[in-house]
Amino acid sequence: MALEGGGGGGGSSSSSSSLEAALAECTEALNCFLKNQFSESLEMLQPRAKESMYHALIYATILEMQAMMTFEHDDIVHAGHTMKEAQEICQRFRRKSTVTGSFSSRLGGDSCTEEELHAEVCYAECLLHRAALTFLQDENMVNFIKGGIKVRSSYLIYRELNSFIQPNQLPSSSPCRAHLEGGVALGIGAFNLTLSLFPPRILRLLEFAGFSGDKDYGLQQLHQGATTANLRALLCTMLLLCYYTFLTFVLGIGEDNFTEAEALLSPYLARYPKSAIFLFFAGRIEEIKGNINEAIKKFEEGCSAQQAWKQFHHMCYWELMWCFAYKGMWKMAYFYADLLSKENRWSKAMYVYMKAAFLSMLPPEEPRPFGEDEVELFRQVSSFKQKIAGKSPPTEKFAIRKARRYKASEHVPLPVPALEMMYMWNGFTVLGKRQELLKGTLETLTQAEKLLQKAPASEHQVDDRCLVLLLKGLVLKHLHSSAEAEACFSAVHGSEKRIRYDHYLVPNALLELSLLYVAQGRNEEAVQLLRRAKNNYKNYSMESRTLFRIHAVLSKLKACQEENGAVGDSPS
Repeated sequence: MALEGGGGGGGSSSSSSSLEAALAECTEALNCFLKNQFSESLEMLQPRAKESMYHALIYATILEMQAMMTFEHDDIVHAGHTMKEAQEICQRFRRKSTVTGSFSSRLGGDSCTEEELHAEVCYAECLLHRAALTFLQDENMVNFIKGGIKVRSSYLIYRELNSFIQPNQLPSSSPCRAHLEGGVALGIGAFNLTLSLFPPRILRLLEFAGFSGDKDYGLQQLHQGATTANLRALLCTMLLLCYYTFLTFVLGIGEDNFTEAEALLSPYLARYPKSAIFLFFAGRIEEIKGNINEAIKKFEEGCSAQQAWKQFHHMCYWELMWCFAYKGMWKMAYFYADLLSKENRWSKAMYVYMKAAFLSMLPPEEPRPFGEDEVELFRQVSSFKQKIAGKSPPTEKFAIRKARRYKASEHVPLPVPALEMMYMWNGFTVLGKRQELLKGTLETLTQAEKLLQKAPASEHQVDDRCLVLLLKGLVLKHLHSSAEAEACFSAVHGSEKRIRYDHYLVPNALLELSLLYVAQGRNEEAVQLLRRAKNNYKNYSMESRTLFRIHAVLSKLKACQEENGAVGDSPS
């Protein structure tokens, strides 16, 4: 007998009670997952994963989380297959389409049961998960189209469900109602928040016609889902934590959103003090607050908390690598990059590049760990190139391009490769919280500047000087030396016609100069620079990341303008 009833037939109390039982069992399985009992969690779900839509969905979701951490092809394929099976199980319980086949007519009418509504939201969730896995799984553009179709279908279902449950068509006394609303909040929130991050130009490139993204509405929906007792509360919380601790940093301007993150995390950490996943987020919050030593402690605790899923360790290793890089402890940063290069499949090219980058920051006379040589490592980077969804990750492409100059027998060394990649991950926002770290970084950049002045002329000379100037400007900005910082950014812009390879430096210098102007209240000048950076430069390294950040600043300025009731030209 199927756990949630038979699908499509009436609204019997037995169907409702079995739905309630399924939700209770799946909640308990997630509880095990948060206690680091990963195998036990899957074992609880697996016996009913072929007959119950909720068991199938949560079982597949946990496998997907594992696949996204390992980046192992077999894990991704297996998770995709399991999620497809879950979708087929959800399909059994959905209301059958009418002759016209319209979505609204399938949901409409008094005879639509609670179980059918749950099937609809589970089906939409499966589509969303499958789209994410499709983007990872293969190397051809056909998969992007397939993934896009799944995303659109999922979006339409969530939108209809949201309209349907608003007029309270379900009795509020239903014990399962909160779980249904949580599912809709997860979908509506995820779509609105994610789409709000995309600059209009990228949205047009991805042909997301008909999609709309309202950041505030998305956050409100996810907060609602995260703070009510329902099965999706964990997923809503994790999405919000990713947004506050990663997306607003890497794709934004590093605004201090850790207050919201701490409020979300606190009850979970109190209940699951040894949960690897929550210790990881606790470490990330300390890191973005600039409390590097506390962050290191949390990440190390996260690694010690469990040994079953090494993938959680890899997430911590990546953050530990950067924490030691912020402190200028290059050998320790190298150690974690080395571990990742041996154990994790995300981007071996990136990990090997980081190993070489950290070694190159050491004094020439200092012995290298394991007798490794940075020049040889840089030369190996391109041999580890891989493709995910038909394309190399942008940071990997950047690393391969930068390492290319070491192929020449008489190569010109990169000046500060570890600090350059730190900038790509917006790490200077973290450095900016600690004066002593900023001063150490400024000393490193000053030494690099002196070496470049003494170096023989080369085709890389202007590019390298402009890179050091850009990074020096950032440090000076955080040290409140605004005039000196402005001079650095302006000098990069002024060298535009002489830059040969690192064309990304100019739009990023304009972006950083605009942020300096925003901090000084010179908003109109900032908007002009942002428009120039957005419209005048194309096809440079890490372009999407820069465009995301430009969009984030323009959105913030537009919100401030509306809040102040200002009139005139819109910044967007």
